[in-house]
This record gives sequence, C-alpha cells and structure tokens, in this order.
Amino acid sequence: MGRLVYLFACSFLLLVAASTASGARIVEHTFNVRNLTIHRLCNRQVVTAVNDSLPGPTINARDGDILIIHVFNESPYNLTIHWHGIFQMLSAWADGPDMVTQCPIRPGTKYTYKFKIIRQEGTLWWHGHISTIRATVYGALIIRPRVGNPYPFQKPYREVPIVLGEWWNANVMDVDREAIALGSGPNISDAYTINGLPGDLYPCSRHKMYKLKVKPGKTYLLRIINGAVENHLFYKIANHKMTVVAIDACYTNPYVTDVLAIAPGQTVDVLLTADQPLGSYYMAARAYASVVGLQFDNTTTRGVIVYDRAPPSRAPMMPVFPPFNDTPTAHKFYTNLTSLISWPSWDPVPLKVDHEMFVTVGMAVEACPPNTTCLGPLPGTRFSASMNNESFVLPTGLSILQAFYFNVGGVYTTDFPGKPPIELDYTNLAINNNQPMLFAPKGTKVTKLKFNSTVEMVLQNIAILGRDNHPMHLHGFNFYILAQGFGNYNPTTDRRKFNLIDPQMRNTIAVPFGGWAVIRFVANNPGVWFMHCHIESHLPMGMATAIVVENGPTPETTLPPPPADLPIC
Repeated sequence: MGRLVYLFACSFLLLVAASTASGARIVEHTFNVRNLTIHRLCNRQVVTAVNDSLPGPTINARDGDILIIHVFNESPYNLTIHWHGIFQMLSAWADGPDMVTQCPIRPGTKYTYKFKIIRQEGTLWWHGHISTIRATVYGALIIRPRVGNPYPFQKPYREVPIVLGEWWNANVMDVDREAIALGSGPNISDAYTINGLPGDLYPCSRHKMYKLKVKPGKTYLLRIINGAVENHLFYKIANHKMTVVAIDACYTNPYVTDVLAIAPGQTVDVLLTADQPLGSYYMAARAYASVVGLQFDNTTTRGVIVYDRAPPSRAPMMPVFPPFNDTPTAHKFYTNLTSLISWPSWDPVPLKVDHEMFVTVGMAVEACPPNTTCLGPLPGTRFSASMNNESFVLPTGLSILQAFYFNVGGVYTTDFPGKPPIELDYTNLAINNNQPMLFAPKGTKVTKLKFNSTVEMVLQNIAILGRDNHPMHLHGFNFYILAQGFGNYNPTTDRRKFNLIDPQMRNTIAVPFGGWAVIRFVANNPGVWFMHCHIESHLPMGMATAIVVENGPTPETTLPPPPADLPIC
C-alpha cells in the first residue's frame, strides 16, 4: 500500500512537471468549510459555507489546467466536494461522492483534491456531496478555452455567473434528517436565490437582491447554474431574448429563446444583448413542478438588470412566466438544443453499441423500521426510490472505488439488472397496484463495463407513486442525448427519432415527465462513476447506481493508486 501511494505521488509530480512544461497552469485554491451566520428572510441562520461566502468562491480555469483544491473541514459535519461535470480522466479519486470514490472528510480534518481539466470548456460547478449540505456548499467552476483559442461565438463584453439556489429557514441537515426519520419528503424550501440573494419578493429582502449593471448595446455571457436542491426551475429576463450557446460545458448551435428550463445540476450559457430601451428589467426564476398533488416552493426569486444611465424612477419590468406545470414549454426547450459539431473537441456519435441497458427510474416504498413511526404513502411504510426496482445503498466501511482498486469483496456486487424485473405499462398510474415493483429491495449493485465499450441506456420514468421528471446525473462522462419523449419507450418507432448527427451532450438529463430518454456514451475512463437523481431527497432513498469501468490495456488507460491523504472511514 505504501509503495502504491509513493508511486502515485511520484506520477502526479511528473504530471505536474510535464503539464507545466507544456504551458498548463496550476490553479490552486483553499476551501475553509465552516459555520457562517447570515441574515435571510427576517431570520438569523447558521449555515455551512466555504470561505464565509454564499455561494462559495468561483473557480476560474482553462482547458488543460491542473486544479489543486485544499479542503479544510472546520464544520460539524462530514464533507466531500464533487466537481460536477469534470471528467476526472484517470483521477476518479478526486470525483468526490462519499462512499463511492472516497470516505468523508471528517470534521477537523482536510483533504486535497487534484485533477486535470481535459478537453472541456464552459460552465460547470462544484458542491458538497453529503446529504443536503450542497444547499449552502456550492459555487461556479468556469473553464475557458486555452490561450489563443476563441469562443465559437462573439466574444462577450463581460461574463457573469448566475447561480440559482434554494433556501430554508432551518438547518438544512436537520431538514434532511427529519425527512429520513419520518420516511416522508423534506419540508419545502422557503425561498429561491440568485447568487445567494432571495430578492425583493420575500420578507426583509428588499435590499438582498442581485443587481447586474449593463451597458446599452453590449453583449453579456450569462453562465447560469441550477444549484437548487429539490426543484427544476424556469428562468426568464423581462423583455429580453437569450441565445443559448452551451449546456453542461458543451457548445450548442445557437438557440434563441425567452425562457430557460433548468433541472437541478444543469448549466446553461446564454448570450444576452442589452438591446432594449434604457431602464431596469427583472431576471427571475421559479419552479417548474410537474407532479400532480405534490407540494413545492411556489415562490419567485428575482434580481434586476439595470441599464447604464437608466432613469432611476422607472420601475423594473417583470417577466411573464409559464404555468408551474407547463411541461410542453420545458420539453420544447430541452428538445430544441443540438450540439455544435464544428467544435474541435466534438467526437461523432459512436454507431456500434456494445452494452444496452433499459433502466426504470422512480419512487418506491419500504417497510418502516420496527418501533418507528413513519409518514410514508402507505400505512407502515416510508418513501424509497429505485432504478430497475433496485434501491441503492451506499457502503459504510470502504468506498466502492477503493474496493474496486484493491479487489476487496463484500462491498458491492456487479449484478445491477440491465432491465426491469418485469415488463409493465410503466407510465400508467394503475402500476401502483403492482406490489413487486412497489417495494424495491435494498442493495449496493453496480454495472461493470469493459474499457472503451459504448453504452446505450434507455431511461424510463415509472409512474409508481405518481409520474415525475427525474434529473439523472452521470459522473465521469458526458453523454449524447439521442432522443426523448413521453409515455413508454417503443424501440420499434422511437429509434427512428434518434439524432445521430448533432445530438446535444450533457452530464445531467431531465428525463421527461412521465416519459423516457435515450443516452449513449463511451466508457473510456477507468474507475467507479456514480449515477443518480440530482433531486437531493431522492438520493438517500435509493435512486442511484454506480458504473465500474475496468482498466484499459496500457499504463495510460489504467487508474493510478489513491493519493496518500485520501480520507479513511
């Protein structure tokens, strides 16, 4: 073990030296994670934050840079940080999901994340990956092109991160603990935020509103991130059009729209030209909530765009939003995006598929523990969730990646099913009468893949306990979204809809409400990669799995040993 750690340290130093010689920079940050008392919505609230700020610091880097982030956990909670959307090529140890690639960083300890950005440009983000701590532990991660490489669109006058968040007048860790203990969903949030500020529609928040000053005629690149814990969002700017140029750090063909639909975990880059009469215009976000009968935060956060030399007396204009449950508007936005295939880092869609999977995603129930009162949907039950009727459980003694690397048995099994146990009318609400699919067994089951194999996965929403829209995030990869639609996926007719020329690429997909999506990716990154719903309450319920990618045939395609300071359980 000691020799392996020594070899990894040497190899990383060689990587740093080689990359520095080739012009790559080392971007180094220190994250001090600790309690912070802030005032929101007429309350004093203690939150866990990075470097005493909410959101936390923005990381600015370029393609090819090496990032070194020293994390000091001075909070009272276990902690990991996930670099959402970073490929982590041969650096799976730095990916961050607790008990998947590492054990938690315990209070009073530290860990240094080290990884290289490889063939990525655009807007990503980082966030805590234990429980609901990501409600306040998050920030933007912006990757610009290498020096001398232009954007594939006009150079903006200025670039502006717009991080959308969610706020509770409570300790968010307690909110999560209570939901798990009662077996119910979490209490809904009290507000949404733009760059940490709720805006003037909330109590005591008139002066806690994000303001962006713009110059008439100038074009701005807004890097918009949905960092909300539980909710899909619509985002609009009054009286302005936006041109989408990238999603999840993947360039798109320009798409003009006046409304964005953004699932939790997703990012959207838009060009905004200040081409309206001098004045002030609200930017705002509120929920896209598709589930019938489910409570959600129906409030609206807003900031304001103020034109230079605008008359101060004129009241800002407010955008008109679609209805909360406007699935057609959300679907139109999601399906009209296509990839910019002239981008040098674009790889054509692989046509030969080596591994096919059909995966249902949805809710489930489990029996309430003995001598416990639960508030689940059925008497004596609490909420659960599943993929292919398997409810995922994180291991406790060793991370999956450590077990994979050191060939330790008993931590996970490789029998995650490639299809659901029975075929059903998946989106028919009558499915709730089907007991075998209602109770999903618990386990730590993963899928094992050969290096460089091409995977095609049908993600099918299932209507157990109601139809929903699940944002599914895959760590370690971008994937092509070949098609998406409503109802049950039909391989005979729906394969004709596949876009194999310029499909959009993402790391997080909002599987349509009561519908399906087909994704494809190349498993060219050895290690263990988490796949899960990015609605936080659904993760501990079990809507997750992991993908283990075997090592390739050469040292350049083999996962190195863990770093010396990797946290132990």
